[in-house]
Amino acid sequence: MDVPVLYEDIDLLVVNKPAGLVVHSDGKTKEPALTDWILEHYPEIKGVGEPTILSNGNMVDRPGIVHRLDRETSGVLVIAKNQKAFEFLKKQFQEREMEKTYRAFVYGEMKNDSGIIDRPIARSTGDFRKWTAERGRRGEEREAVTEYKVLARYDGFSFLDVHPKTGRTHQIRVHLKAISHPVVCDKLYASKKECALGFNRQALHAFSITFMLPSGKPITVEAPYPEDFKKALKYFE
Repeated sequence: MDVPVLYEDIDLLVVNKPAGLVVHSDGKTKEPALTDWILEHYPEIKGVGEPTILSNGNMVDRPGIVHRLDRETSGVLVIAKNQKAFEFLKKQFQEREMEKTYRAFVYGEMKNDSGIIDRPIARSTGDFRKWTAERGRRGEEREAVTEYKVLARYDGFSFLDVHPKTGRTHQIRVHLKAISHPVVCDKLYASKKECALGFNRQALHAFSITFMLPSGKPITVEAPYPEDFKKALKYFE
């Protein structure tokens, strides 16, 4: 399991999570997870953070995990090394003081150079795995805001710089689908579209994160593009 470390100090580390790796176990399968890598390389992190209770009632440990990325999303992820750092980082997430930037390839050439998607997100009535910002929502609606800027367009695709201002599950994927520009190769939210630009996973990368260290110093950490992103960008040159 190759997980590059982008930044490390006594309180935390920031890694570049590879696509295809789940952050923590779902309690049902035995597949490798980022938390296995954490405990193997940083056994002292065991017990840091807080466990999560799954929908089936199982409790799963999440050592050091402050926030999540979807399995198929690559990029920057912050891990706390001690409980004090965990609480400090968690508070920044809750108060929306962490600034996250994603890069995404989407279907269609977007008309506007930039925009704000301000649409509440709730569970989909049609598929229990999905969330939606369109009709057919059920249950509690949660505020969700996503800003985007078009970096390039080419031959029916756009390359975006995306800033989620809230942290909802699948937020970027759901919001981009809601404006009819779903993420390339998103098998859940664009299942009827063919994968393109050489991707065999959703074309979403957590590019950078800016936050405050426990020492009081601000920091920005960037995750280099994975190979599939580098290859796709060549289409746009």
